[in-house]
Amino acid sequence: MDKYKLIIFDWDGTLMDSIARITSSMQAAAKIASLNIPTNEQTKQIIGLSMPKAVELLFQERTQAQEKLVIEAYRRQFTEHNDVPTTLFANAIGLLKALRQNQKLLAVATGKGRRGLNRVMTETQTQGYFHASRCADEALSKPDPQMLFSLLDELNVLPDEALMIGDTSHDLFMAQQAGIDSIGVTHGVHDAQVLSKYKPIALVGSLIELEKLLIK
Repeated sequence: MDKYKLIIFDWDGTLMDSIARITSSMQAAAKIASLNIPTNEQTKQIIGLSMPKAVELLFQERTQAQEKLVIEAYRRQFTEHNDVPTTLFANAIGLLKALRQNQKLLAVATGKGRRGLNRVMTETQTQGYFHASRCADEALSKPDPQMLFSLLDELNVLPDEALMIGDTSHDLFMAQQAGIDSIGVTHGVHDAQVLSKYKPIALVGSLIELEKLLIK
């Protein structure tokens, strides 16, 4: 693992256990916009994508007005009306501290918008651990590799010196297209069977296990 200078993390489902809040917020937003309410499993599959891409996949029969309404309603639900807790996974802070102590560059590549990422980083007091981040409103949606290329350019790192950590097929396919190695985390959206299709160098079930793998 010594060859990796940069460790890039997905946020939702990888560092933060926010899946239940995302799915319930999207279902509430669909009801407000008079759209068919997606199942938990259907909603989980769009976690990590930009909001316009997620709405496109979930609500194919939407009107333009409904698309705007469901996006606005989702953001209000997630930030103001939904009391489902969102917490960092066990050892998230310990892992970030250990990686910084080992002189690693750290970054986030997320399907969240910039306002949303800044808010949760402030709430969890994690912004100081990261050297850079890219959000869904600053690049093409995952699995397009644009946000990874942008991070590499900013931090002056080659693709073979970077490692992507994520819990979805979107994360690992993005890394694959960018020529970046990946590790799949199975405590989030997708299981080992799905993640293994994208040839990660390893699969782990927790951030405790991930720390043991990354730091010898």
